[in-house]
Formats: sequence, structure tokens, C-alpha cells
Amino acid sequence: MVSLTSSFKLLVQFAVFSAVLGADVNYVFNIANGNIAPDGFTRPAVLVNGVFPGTLIEATPADTLHITVNNQLTNPLMRRSTSVHWHGLFQGRTASEDGPAMVTQCPIAPGHSYTYDIPLRGQAGTHWYHSHLSSQYVDGLRGVIVVRDPNDPHLSLYDEDNANTVITLGDWYHNPAPGIQEIYMAGNHEPIPDSGTINGRGRYIGGPTVQRTRVNVVQGKKYRLRVVNISAYSGFTFSIEGHSLTIIEVDGVSHVPKVVGGFDIYVGQRYSVIVDANQAIKNYWIRAPMELQHDSDNDNLDTDNVYAVLHYEGAPDAEPTTPAKVGASNVLEEYQLAALENPGAPGGSAPADRIIDLQFSRETSGGTKWKFNGIQYQSPSVPTLLQIISGATNPADFTTSEHTLVLNHNEIVEIHLHGSANGHVHPFHLHGHAFDVVQGNSGPINYVNPPRRDVVGIKGGTGIIRFKADNPGPWFLHCHIDWHLEAGLAVVFAEAPAEQRSGPNAQIIKQEWLDLCPIYNALPADQK
Repeated sequence: MVSLTSSFKLLVQFAVFSAVLGADVNYVFNIANGNIAPDGFTRPAVLVNGVFPGTLIEATPADTLHITVNNQLTNPLMRRSTSVHWHGLFQGRTASEDGPAMVTQCPIAPGHSYTYDIPLRGQAGTHWYHSHLSSQYVDGLRGVIVVRDPNDPHLSLYDEDNANTVITLGDWYHNPAPGIQEIYMAGNHEPIPDSGTINGRGRYIGGPTVQRTRVNVVQGKKYRLRVVNISAYSGFTFSIEGHSLTIIEVDGVSHVPKVVGGFDIYVGQRYSVIVDANQAIKNYWIRAPMELQHDSDNDNLDTDNVYAVLHYEGAPDAEPTTPAKVGASNVLEEYQLAALENPGAPGGSAPADRIIDLQFSRETSGGTKWKFNGIQYQSPSVPTLLQIISGATNPADFTTSEHTLVLNHNEIVEIHLHGSANGHVHPFHLHGHAFDVVQGNSGPINYVNPPRRDVVGIKGGTGIIRFKADNPGPWFLHCHIDWHLEAGLAVVFAEAPAEQRSGPNAQIIKQEWLDLCPIYNALPADQK
């Protein structure tokens, strides 16, 4: 562990964020506790501006986001500090704004604020945000980011793309996350949610008949639906009765259009699909049955009862009259996708500069532990980024439990993911990058035109992903089943430490960011 000394200030570059082009887009997030009932069961939650899902962020690629987070949390049943991760945004030179607690920042203490300043630097696509402190986002702190590209290569394929065509798929628990997590960490299996939701509405067995979410369309128009899995645990199979889906974007990356009847979507993944409203004027089921990783022991949950309604203008104000429970056909195989722009894995099929083998495993003796290569990740007491800008450069500068691997600047990195899945499809997410999925759960090895994304589901066999280490920063790679992350299934890549401190890729650090740690460290334990 590197010691922080008075010379620290000499290593930090202070800067004022400003957009070179585009606009400064400002949002205020008041993070507070409130009672909500997405599925009809009322419980306290952690909310952004009083709603679940949270406030939609909308921008264009030339913009700079300024998101002020005011921590107003008071409920002792849930975490009271907070941090927010902007999932999918690359954060070039702004790793300090990425959000994972004790990787890139200390949490924001209750009664305090922090403004995340994020130049988008040309990045577009469908992304999302969520708390990245412990399991806090399970309690409700999650929402969507849409960065619309005026030069979208698929722009001619659709007529409508707005807030009404954003679709979130989420799981929901009736009890606060810290208590659930404590039971899980004692050696029990993963907590099963009480319901699934579409745009924050769902139903549970024995509960009230909550009105379904409705997506309105006009016959003859084509719609871009941005579908986002904001769950903590569950996958879904998404389809729309009587309509094919043309996939054009995957995790923020434009892909060659692919027509399917439905697709599996794991935690953290996003798909943009074109839906042609060319059917008869009536109501159609939007179906998203949940994919659990083991048998449910929760009597509240009906995994099939996750529906919304595609409502044609002029149709009755009612649910469809057709059977709801019908499986999707022609379901996407991920390997069939191909990135549209600059296709091909970095370095092609030539050997990578660095091959990292990560074997995952689970232990329950003495409590639940998930590990990479025998190491259970545990958060350091000083954020990884703070250690790096204070001089940490080599693997030996980090403790074993921090599981931090150092990457050289611009090297081609290939990661092999495999192990004992324990029945799960593990949605592995890499911060700071999109990667090429050279090999997923099915299909041949493909270096020529593979899918490109930032969350890949891995179950059996070996998953192979590639990226170029061209974005200096400390980047988390972790399972996005939140219970698994809390149990240690994570590793940190300290990418180009020297370049983080000086030169054209040096991190931009603010005094406001430096102030987070002393404020947080002074808190009593029950406020952290």
C-alpha cells in the first residue's frame, strides 16, 4: 500500500471541466429515502428525485454532463452514504467520476454533495446509472442514460426515439438490501427477488393488480426501443407479441442490423431494437419472463408474470385478449452479432500482448465467497485511483485482497473467463471500455467481426474478450449479479499507472473529489 504524503499535491492535476463542443447538461439528483410500491407492496427505498427508476438522463455525444448528487439518506435499514456509477461511459481522463466506491472514489457522506463532471467525448448510445456502494442499488438507485447521436448510422431506420421508448427491466425485493445481503453472505444461496418490473411496474403472487406499463405506438411508424436490464440478479427474455425486433445497438455500440424474435438480456446489458408498428390496431403483449439461476424459494415470485402492453393508437384501453404466456421464437444467439464500425477484435487473430486467465469459483464454508484465481476481492481503505495518483505503479503496491492487475499502456489484452458457474450465467462487466466478445457461451471463436459490448454473459466453457488498454485508469471487472460482486467476484485493472499521473492522458482531479475521503472517513459506522 502506498503511503499518502505531503508530496501528493504535486502529483495531482487540478482542472476545470468544460465542453470543447456541445452543451453543459446539468442534472440534480436528490438521493433520499421514500416509500414506494412498484409491485403493490409498499417498502422504503433509496430513490433518485423520488422515483423508480430514477430520472432519465438525456444528452448528445458532444455534451458534458454535470450531475450534482445530494445525499439526503437517513434510513438506518439501508446504506446512508452513496456513490453513483455511470455504466457504459468510458470516462477518458475522468476515472474520478466513474463511481465505484473505493476503486475510483470515497463514497458521498449523508448530508453532503458531489458533482460528477463527465465530458462524453463523442460517445453515444444507451447506458445506465446505479449506486456502486455495496448492494445499495438493489434498494432503488438506478436509472437510464440515453446519448442520442445526430449522426447515428441507423437514423433512417426509425421514426421515434424518445423518453417513451425507453424500457427498463428490473427485479424488485420487498426487504432492504443490507439484511438480505447478510443472510446471503452467511453461506446461503442467492436471494430471489419478489417480482420483476417493466418501467418500474410489476406484480407478485397474492399482490394487487398493478396497472401494466404501456408503450404507445401509431400504426405505420417505426420505433427505436432502448431496452435496459437494471436488475441486481435476474436475466430476462424479451419479445413483443406479433412483432419482430431488429437489433441495431448493443451496450452503446452500433451493430449490423439483426432481425430476431426475442433476446436474452442479462444484468447490465442494453439493446436498441427497431419495432415496426405494422400490425393490426390492437394491444399486444410485451413479454419479459425472468431467467433465474436456481430454483425459486420465494413464494411471491411468478417468473412469467413480467408483462407490459404495446398499445396501438385507436385500440381499446385494455390488456391484450391473447394468451400472455407464450415463449419467444428465433431468440438471438449473441455470436450472430457484429459490430458495425471498425469491426474486428484489437490485434486481429495475432497473439495478444497480454493474456489474463481468470478462473472463478464459489465457496460457502465460513460464509459465501466468490473468487477469481482463488482471491476474494475486498475493497481497500484508500481508493485505488488515489493510490495510483500518489505513486502506486507495480502489483506489489497493492494488497492481495485488492486483486489489482497492472496493464501497460496500449497493449492488447485478452481475458479468458471460466470456472464453476454454480448454475449461473455470470454477466461480467468491464468499466472504462467496450470489448470484443471473441468467444461467448456459444458459436465459434471469431476475431474478424465479433460482437462488441461491455457486459458478457458467461456460464459454461471459456469466454474470451479482447480490448486495447488505451484508456488509463483503474477499471473494475466484476460479475454484475450484485450479490456475487459483494461476495468478491471482481478484479481491478490498474491501466497505465504512469500515464494516469502525467502526460496527455493524465487524470483530471478536482478538490471536491479529494475532499470526499476525509469527510467519509470521519463518519460513524452507522452512516457509512
